[in-house]
Amino acid sequence: MTLEQFFKEVPRAALAFSGGTDSALLLWAAKTYGCDARAYYVNTVFQPAFELADAQKLAEELEVPMTVVEADVLAVPEAAANGPRRCYYCKKALFTTLWKRAAEDGYTVLLDGTNASDDAGDRPGMQALRELEVRSPLRECGITKDQVRQMSKEAGLFTWDKPAYACLATRVPTGTAITREALEKVERGEDALFKLGFTDFRVRLMGDAARIQLPEAQMERAVQLHDTIAKALERDFSAVLLDLKGR
Repeated sequence: MTLEQFFKEVPRAALAFSGGTDSALLLWAAKTYGCDARAYYVNTVFQPAFELADAQKLAEELEVPMTVVEADVLAVPEAAANGPRRCYYCKKALFTTLWKRAAEDGYTVLLDGTNASDDAGDRPGMQALRELEVRSPLRECGITKDQVRQMSKEAGLFTWDKPAYACLATRVPTGTAITREALEKVERGEDALFKLGFTDFRVRLMGDAARIQLPEAQMERAVQLHDTIAKALERDFSAVLLDLKGR
């Protein structure tokens, strides 16, 4: 099945839109193939501000209406506790909220951007999607991550080479309770590194310290800028460490 065939069978749908590469291609396909679609962005403390900005930018470029749904994910005890199945409880709560809002708007189909490269075996959140009957057209059509990027490039989407960006909750060690303060510290730290020109990295919490994971090709520059990086992050972290294993 192709995306064009999928949207001929599904002419009206709500789409969970993160602003990332996968859901961006899905939104483009829905628009291109005549689906009456609305994008829904769930705004939580787990998402950095730039994700919402990217989502709004793309929805405007594609001229697809977008609804921002506010959700307090830290009010979900199992998500805030940050156990090994945090993603399941988080996604279950957020997509339940999404379903409710989409249904109020008259939609009976909810889509997400999971692609065929995503391993269902190691993603507890995908169990929640199955339980809530959320459909994943990219996965159903066998479209891999590499194909998503190629198709996005051909479609002229600015997200085609956007690095994958796991939610901010993944920066907190499993078993350590997640707080708004911790997430804000991580977001400020990552924003500082973005401004210094680094890409595709993570700032992970180690107690009061920050552990920076960078692609190997960027490590030499990080060492050269170690004073600048340390100063940029000193407001929030007692120490700044560079993980030599990289990403």
